[in-house]
Amino acid sequence: MSKIAIVTGGTRGIGASISLALKAEGYQVAAIYASNDKAAKAFKDEHNVETFRADVSSYKSCASAIDRIKDKMGAASILVNNAGITRDSFMHKMDEDMWQDVMKTNLDSCFNMSRAVIQDMRDANYGRIINVSSINGQKGQIGQTNYSAAKAGMIGFTKALALEGARKGITVNAICPGYIKTEMTEAMPSEVLQSIISQIPVGRMGKPEEIADMVSFLASDKSAFCTGAVFSVNGGQYLAG
Repeated sequence: MSKIAIVTGGTRGIGASISLALKAEGYQVAAIYASNDKAAKAFKDEHNVETFRADVSSYKSCASAIDRIKDKMGAASILVNNAGITRDSFMHKMDEDMWQDVMKTNLDSCFNMSRAVIQDMRDANYGRIINVSSINGQKGQIGQTNYSAAKAGMIGFTKALALEGARKGITVNAICPGYIKTEMTEAMPSEVLQSIISQIPVGRMGKPEEIADMVSFLASDKSAFCTGAVFSVNGGQYLAG
């Protein structure tokens, strides 16, 4: 029987590419989405990937989603914490909701989802947890104190949980994408895009499939000796030591 992989934010953008890459590797994929039932159904119908609605910022919603996935598909061996939002603002203009929304969706979700699957992984003596952080969690970004803090928190979360899970065959790693070509970035003004690309040594934005390829590696047995690691996939834009 093929392993069960859960991908949060798994029906759009980078998450959709991750879901499809894992499906192509033979995993049974459960793609979690936030609210767009119509888009999720279209994704499911087109790609034959199971979809489950959940609010990843809510502990109870995540626990309920995991129960539904277990009932329909079985216990998860792979969890990809990919869901994320932005609420950009300078600190002196940022309100509490902008801070809390980003922290809950981007960082609290890692706890909510990981807590819901970790016991099954421990019981199985096997698991892969892959957290999709960001280049801006490594270097910071003006107007993103909330986002950068949440994404940096994911890195600390990754390192600590990796130590806890190592003896139980559970690896925990983080990926820090740079600027990736998605619907979100394509909506940016062309002059902004050109400014970003000028800062990337390889001279282009990344492809969602390139992040998905890294996830596929970390989900596989080929990565069994990698845990607590942070993989920068950013075209050389930021060289973390």
